[in-house]
Amino acid sequence: MDTIATSNGSEEPRKPGGKYKAMIVCFILGLGSLVAWNSMLTIGDYYYKLFPNYHPSRVLTLVYQPFAIGTLIILAYHGSKSNINTRLRNLAGFILFFVATLLILILDLATSGRGGIGPYIGICLLTACFGIADAHIEGGMVGDLYLMCPEFVQSYFAGLAASGALTSLLRVLTKLAFEKSNNGLRKGAILFFAISTFIEFLCIILYAIFAKLPIVKYYRSKAASEGSKTVAADLAAAGIQTKKIDQAGYDDKQVERLSNRQLFMENIDYAADIILIYVLTLSIFPGFLYENTGTHQLGIWYPIVLVTMYNVFDLISRYIPLVPWLKLESRKGLLIAILSRFLLVPAFYFTAKYGDQGWMIFLTSFLGLTNGYLTVCVMTVAPRGYKGPEQNALGNLLVLCLLVGIFVGAVLDWLWIIGKDSF
Repeated sequence: MDTIATSNGSEEPRKPGGKYKAMIVCFILGLGSLVAWNSMLTIGDYYYKLFPNYHPSRVLTLVYQPFAIGTLIILAYHGSKSNINTRLRNLAGFILFFVATLLILILDLATSGRGGIGPYIGICLLTACFGIADAHIEGGMVGDLYLMCPEFVQSYFAGLAASGALTSLLRVLTKLAFEKSNNGLRKGAILFFAISTFIEFLCIILYAIFAKLPIVKYYRSKAASEGSKTVAADLAAAGIQTKKIDQAGYDDKQVERLSNRQLFMENIDYAADIILIYVLTLSIFPGFLYENTGTHQLGIWYPIVLVTMYNVFDLISRYIPLVPWLKLESRKGLLIAILSRFLLVPAFYFTAKYGDQGWMIFLTSFLGLTNGYLTVCVMTVAPRGYKGPEQNALGNLLVLCLLVGIFVGAVLDWLWIIGKDSF
């Protein structure tokens, strides 16, 4: 393998090609990380028909998040005490997503699309499985990609947003295709979960392939040389056996890493950024868009259009930071931009009360645009300057903050119901 000279006179392997191939795989893995959950959110109109009195969009979000947060806290804690097998963690997450998505499909077929408390409880239990799977994958993948390069992180987060855009587009197409047929909503929902099940199965295969890409092996070998042990199983799967640190000539001081507490305190502004981004977003999306936007000319299409516009602009905005002069990297600038987004709360309130559907579509698009852009800016800047083990731990901590923000936002979303009479 070609080598290049380092600043201290030693040599290390030259970085191999295949970057764009790896970015495509990261994108698809991001897609699979949320496609099942976004399918459930996007077919909200179907669940509102089955369970009109149970506020499904809001309740399912509140079921999903505690399991995701709790699981990630456990994984982050054990990750700081021992070395969690990242390969096993990510594969377990994708397998759980695959099984849970398949079971939701089977549940709907077995009950013939009937409502009632029994099927609703079943859906809630499987939603909890989604949360557990998400904690395994999202924390594991972000921590792993933090060992590599910012473009991989950006591609993964673009894939997360693409899951929303894909499900929204499919919702529009299925709505058009099945609008005049009997049980059209149900047929669309079944198609959604069939596609989601296939994507989850595809991700299980792709993750196994990802470890064998030359550029991925390069970054993981580099991380292992810095003392990261979470990559050992992936390197072994790629045919690379890692030596014990002490045998490789590293002393304990060289491989020491900052504790989770120290990492959190050094990056408390980034943690606050991520929490605030998703508190604001989830206090509006999707519950407010389904229940508090009134009646307009678009009729039953109105919430579908709003959710689609949010997801499309969320995806587009995640590619903006790839242009260097458009990427916001200032820590103070990021915090100011994120705090400014809270002006959207009164904007949505007064638009729902007095504005027409055009303004609501504009605001929803802007909500998605700022959500995706600011998420990628924060998540790609944060790991700079840290060693492999610290980057992995920081990735898990920031994903935990993201999930906390989503949960708090989902709780605050219920305040719109309290003030519903004022709309």
